[in-house]
Amino acid sequence: MKEKPRFREDHLVEDEELRILTLHNDDVHTFDYVIEALVDICQHEMTQAEQCTMIVHFKGRCSVKEGLFKELKPMKDRLLGKELNATID
Repeated sequence: MKEKPRFREDHLVEDEELRILTLHNDDVHTFDYVIEALVDICQHEMTQAEQCTMIVHFKGRCSVKEGLFKELKPMKDRLLGKELNATID
């Protein structure tokens, strides 16, 4: 069971559990655009980015990165800034 974030001194303290950054299909962007974003933002190798893009296309979503919330949040924000659909689970 996941713990809810705790508040301390009026600041949100995120838990230290590993999270997953998930990319969702949007049927809008080209393969090249998504691949470039994964290489640039998530530091994927080209082959890994291509495979993730194919999974997103055929399965509707793909886990693209695992890490702490504080590490994944900036990546998610940058993906959203490129108008890609991403969530942290």
